[in-house]
Amino acid sequence: MNKSIKELHELLKNKETTSEELIKESLTKSHEINAKYNAFVTILDNAQAKPITNELLSGIPFGVKDNFSTKDILTTGSSNTLKNYVPFFNATVVEKLLEKGAIIVNKTVLDEFGMGGTGTTGHTGIVKNPWDPTKMCAGSSAGSACAVASGVYPFALGSDTGDSVRKPAAYCGIVGYKPTYGMLSRYGLFPFASSLDHVGVLTRRVLDAAIVVDAMKGQDPKDMTTWDSSHINLTKSLTGNVKNKKLFYIKEICDINNYENPSPTLKEHLKNFHETLKLFSKSGVEIEEVSIDIKLLEAIASVYTIISCAEATSNMSNLTGIIFGPRGTSNNVTEMIKEHRTKGFSPLIKRRFIIGSYVLQKENQEKYFKNAARVRRLIVDKMKELFKTYDALILPVGSGPAKPLKGSIDVMDRVANIIEEHLQIANFGGFPSITIPDGFINNLPVGINITGNCYTDENVLNLAYALESLMPYKGQIAKEVSK
Repeated sequence: MNKSIKELHELLKNKETTSEELIKESLTKSHEINAKYNAFVTILDNAQAKPITNELLSGIPFGVKDNFSTKDILTTGSSNTLKNYVPFFNATVVEKLLEKGAIIVNKTVLDEFGMGGTGTTGHTGIVKNPWDPTKMCAGSSAGSACAVASGVYPFALGSDTGDSVRKPAAYCGIVGYKPTYGMLSRYGLFPFASSLDHVGVLTRRVLDAAIVVDAMKGQDPKDMTTWDSSHINLTKSLTGNVKNKKLFYIKEICDINNYENPSPTLKEHLKNFHETLKLFSKSGVEIEEVSIDIKLLEAIASVYTIISCAEATSNMSNLTGIIFGPRGTSNNVTEMIKEHRTKGFSPLIKRRFIIGSYVLQKENQEKYFKNAARVRRLIVDKMKELFKTYDALILPVGSGPAKPLKGSIDVMDRVANIIEEHLQIANFGGFPSITIPDGFINNLPVGINITGNCYTDENVLNLAYALESLMPYKGQIAKEVSK
C-alpha cells in the first residue's frame, strides 16, 4: 500500500487490482504492525469492499483514530472508561468518507482521550515508532501516524488539539495536516478542548492530504463552528508555483545561539532546517527572520496547559459511569461516580482534570484562566499582524527526531521548550498548519512545519507541496533502523 490515492484509484478503475485485494493487504499489514508496534485498538477483519466509482477514495482502505465515533464499531478514546462503548452514529467526517466509498479497516490507538503527546497512555498500551521501536511516535495520533508510515493504507484520520497530528507526522516521517478551524466538522469527535480541537489527516503525500480533506470538508448543521468552504478546492490549488511568496521564521526558535549548551541533535536539526530554507528559496519564495518577544513565546506552553485542562474538565464531566462506560459497584451514586473516575482514568488524565478544576475555581479564574485567555489573544494578534506581511510561518518541528520511550520525554531547558511547543500557536488561532518530512537525523525522520492565516489553506498546502517536490521523502515507508 505504498502508492498514492490517485495511483490506487487508477489501478482500481483499470481493474489491475480490486478493493477486496486492497482490504486483504491492509488487514494483513494491520495484524503485522499491531504485533510489532501496537497501533490499533480494533482491527475490522470483516471489512467489506465497495464499488469503484469516479470518487478518488472509492474502494480504498483507511484508519480512524479511536476518538471518532464509528457506528456499530467499538470506540474507546483509548480509555478504560469507554472500553466497551459502541456508538450508534458516525462522526460527520467518517460519514463523508464512507459516502465517498472509502473503507474503514481499523481504529487506531491514541493517548487517552487525546490528552498526551507520547503515544504511551492508551489503555491498550504503548505505540512504538516503526522506524525504531525503542522510540515514541509522539501523540496523541500515534496509532494513525504509525499505521500510515508503515504502509497499512494511504491515509488515516487524526485529531489535533496542540500538535497531535503534526508532531506524530514528523516523528514518523509522513505528512500531518490540520485545516483552518471549522473547515472540518467535529461532530462525533470526542471533545478534549473545544476551542483548540481540530480534525486532521495523516498521509504520505501532500496531494493525498488535500484529496482527503476535500472529501470531508463542508458546513455541518451539527457543528456550529463549521463554515462554508465550498469555494475552496485544495487538490486543484496544488500547482507548485510559489514564486514571490513571503515566509518568515522566528529567530528565538531557530537561532542556535539562543540555546545554552545545545545538544548535537538540536544543532544538526537547526542546521538541517536552514539548509532546507536555502533549498526552498530556489523555488522563488522569499524567507525572512523575524524576532518575537521571548516572553510571549515562553508563555505558549502554560497558556495551552491552562486552557486545555479547563476545557477538558468541563467536556469530560459526563464520564460518570452512569450514562455509559463500566459502572461502579457502590449503591451510592456519588461513590459510584467516584469509583468510575478513580479507576477508569490514568494518572495523567486525573492531573489534567485537577489543574482544570483548580484554574476554573471562582477565586482562581482571574489569575489563571482569564489571564491565559488574554495571553492567547496576544499571541494570536501577533501572528495575524505578521500574516499581513507574510504568506506563512515556517519552523522546524520539535528539537529533533523521535524521543526514546524509556524515560518518556527528556527534560529540556525553558528556551528549548519553545521549539517543542510552538505548534500550539496554530491551535490558539485556528490557523491551517501542515508538517512534512525534512530529512533524517541519526537515521530517524524529522519534520518541518508551515502555518498560515485562517482560510488560506490552499496557499499553505501549495507551499508544502512545492517544498515536498524539492526533497526525496514523498511517499516514504518506514524502515526499522538496524541495530
